[in-house]
Amino acid sequence: MARLPAIKQSQMDDRQKQVYDVIATGPRGSVRGPLAVWLHRADFADKAQALGRYCRYDSSLAPRLSELAILTTARIWDATFEWQAHLMHALDAGLHPNVIDSLSADKLPMFAAEDEELVYEFTRELNIKRYVSDELYERAILILGKAGTVDLVGILGYYALISMTIKAFDVDPIPVDKGED
Repeated sequence: MARLPAIKQSQMDDRQKQVYDVIATGPRGSVRGPLAVWLHRADFADKAQALGRYCRYDSSLAPRLSELAILTTARIWDATFEWQAHLMHALDAGLHPNVIDSLSADKLPMFAAEDEELVYEFTRELNIKRYVSDELYERAILILGKAGTVDLVGILGYYALISMTIKAFDVDPIPVDKGED
């Protein structure tokens, strides 16, 4: 059980209900995991979900690259909830299953595309070393452009926040449907 469980709608104040409705009626379709934790501070939840909405749905990066950055970040942080939440999105966005399998095993994936290799390297370097080398930065600008590089850093920051929330509040993994017994 999560350290800070979701607030029941019947116990929410007006501001929490307002933010809950914005999230639930948006492209996510539900309020769960880290977003449910954030509702304990409605204004924080509102602003964080707006950033997340941009990072997830309005970024200049192709969804395949965004999902690669998200899964790589989730793996670095061992954020099971986020990994499970984005696994199917990554497949649907065109990320190769072999890349996903390598990420899951914490192995270096074999990339067919230069932009995927760059996003993976950039994500790992910034998350693990806490900086980006000049060479990698220049490659990012060349391959992703200025807007894409800014959006990539935004995605990484947002999903580090998501991962920190998952780890700090011990957010349970998404239950796996095992079908009928």
